[in-house]
Amino acid sequence: MSQDIREFISPFTELLAFGEPTHREHAHTWIRNELFEQLAALGYRSIALETCRVRGLLVNDYVQGAPGDLDTVMEEGFSHSFGQWPANRELVAWMREYNAGKAPEERLAFHGFDFQTETTSAPSPRPYLEHARDYLGEDVDLTTDDEKWSRDEAVLDLTQSPGRSEEAIRLREIGTAMLRRLHAVKTTDDAWNRAELHLTAGLSLLQYHRECAEPNPLGVRLNRLCQMRDGVMARNLLEIRRAEAAKGPTFVFAHNAHLQRTNSSMEMGGERIEWFSAGALVAPILGDQYTVVAGTLGRNDTFGLSEPDKATLEGQLQGRFTTWGLTADKPHGPTRTDTRPEMGYFPLDQHLMDGVDALLHVRVGRPVTR
Repeated sequence: MSQDIREFISPFTELLAFGEPTHREHAHTWIRNELFEQLAALGYRSIALETCRVRGLLVNDYVQGAPGDLDTVMEEGFSHSFGQWPANRELVAWMREYNAGKAPEERLAFHGFDFQTETTSAPSPRPYLEHARDYLGEDVDLTTDDEKWSRDEAVLDLTQSPGRSEEAIRLREIGTAMLRRLHAVKTTDDAWNRAELHLTAGLSLLQYHRECAEPNPLGVRLNRLCQMRDGVMARNLLEIRRAEAAKGPTFVFAHNAHLQRTNSSMEMGGERIEWFSAGALVAPILGDQYTVVAGTLGRNDTFGLSEPDKATLEGQLQGRFTTWGLTADKPHGPTRTDTRPEMGYFPLDQHLMDGVDALLHVRVGRPVTR
């Protein structure tokens, strides 16, 4: 048992993933910040969070020293309402302060690695395609009704989805043609990289909406959408590693279900959904360069997670720590059954432990603030 992350990474680790068992618990985000400070001293030069990759560009600009207002960066640079989390605000402010006065190769970089979607909602592809159009200096009309794409019905009701419409086909053709022309440009500077990132995001959104228009049962629909989202996450993680390879390893933070090497599952809409996590997709490619630490939780009074039975996996971990700690010695026992779906808590089980290298257990959860 330890609070020293150095004991749980190898010299080969290039992508260190730290998961949380629920987004409703904030202890793991504060601990993440402490660990990243340790890792920065060890040569880690980037962090990737479960937030929109395109919107994360604004955050990275800010931490690199670009002019800006922290309130605006937190509001516009994060998806999924994660900009409201105090620990994320502290992280961004600390990274900007850390980078001040340092040479570019010594600065810390911020990345989002998530898709632009939530499972049951997805935005219009228009602004992503327009960014690439403007970079290429082309004159093409991409006007569309954004609300038609972004409403929840467009994902959950195939009759309301624009994904198979003539407009969607036209946008895909325009986007694909722009991608060919973009790759014909003989440069890969920052502006080019941003144009490619926006364009691939727009095309991925069109593919997502296309899937929403398929006449599949709800369970099949949700399963494919979850898989598509994690597929984009995996692609983003590999692209981030290629960009950061010469600078140092990358620290990743997201829900355990996106990072474990084993396939993930959950109950949604009365259906059991199973898919390959981003971790399960990148692990065979990265091999021993990928290290995973799963976050676990004993109790959180704010959303009603009570003290676990001592025989359960979390119950056994409770006796090992006074606050929080890391361990590669995984317990054996039954899975706790005192959770409810609204907690968003994924209990520790043998399947999850088979997909990670170590556990970071929080004995009692913290509120949003310290």
